[in-house]
Amino acid sequence: MQTLPTALRYFHEVATTGSISEAAETQHVSPSAISRQISQLERQIGSPVFRRHARGMELTDAGVLLLTHTRRVQAEGEQLLQDLGQISSGISRSIKVVSSEGLAASVTPRAIAAFCKLHPQVSVHLTVLPSADAARQIVEGTADIATVFTLGLQRDVQVEYSRPAPAYAVLATGHPLAGKSQISLEELCRYPLSMTAKGITQRELFDIAMSMAGLTPNIALTTDHINPAMEFARSGAGVTLLSQFARDSALSEGLEFIRIDHPAFAERTAQILTMPRRRQPALVTALIQHITDVMKSN
Repeated sequence: MQTLPTALRYFHEVATTGSISEAAETQHVSPSAISRQISQLERQIGSPVFRRHARGMELTDAGVLLLTHTRRVQAEGEQLLQDLGQISSGISRSIKVVSSEGLAASVTPRAIAAFCKLHPQVSVHLTVLPSADAARQIVEGTADIATVFTLGLQRDVQVEYSRPAPAYAVLATGHPLAGKSQISLEELCRYPLSMTAKGITQRELFDIAMSMAGLTPNIALTTDHINPAMEFARSGAGVTLLSQFARDSALSEGLEFIRIDHPAFAERTAQILTMPRRRQPALVTALIQHITDVMKSN
């Protein structure tokens, strides 16, 4: 059962692949059939939806708006088909959640566990991704909920909840800096550091702060995962940077979380994202509320 009219389905495929020939192959029709439908669509809306050039098909402003619409309709149609199929077969429904690792270490699974106790008929699929990739899945309609860290405004998504998520210096209880109420950048630079790779929000804040202060840190370990970063700190080898949410993780035993004395580290937020203007099933709304409650409690 197709949830999009033919013209919109062909348009969506060309927008996704960037090529009429690739879209034709995927849809098992001729390229001319794709071109006719798109031309007819452009006549109906009174504006071109693509710019045609040698590198392929590029969306116009009208095309971008139309793609947002088709993604939402397709996501809702797929959800409707899934709901109808589950009613007829008795299969429990599934919710797809994508989360950055910093939130997937504790906040997101704690909320999912509380939700599942109340809704045993629902299964939740959790995928851990970088925040930018998680947000992209929401934009594309391939995930129901995303929990991410972000800097600044998010585009093309609905922010269901947002709260500050500053980075903290994390170190062993026996470390020379332990027990302090806050740590300066100069103090951080005296010790080996474990940092995330470039492109992660936490690393972006760190690099901005170091550049502003004119300091050169000693980065001994670069890792995209919380476990080795926390183990690095727990061993006393040095310091790592994590959000306050990691304090609730079982891995935080023997560690202290200390504020960093620089304004850049307060710029990050933790957010719950969904697709804008998409009809959310009641169970998805309930899970969003559970995640919100856990974020608020930290």
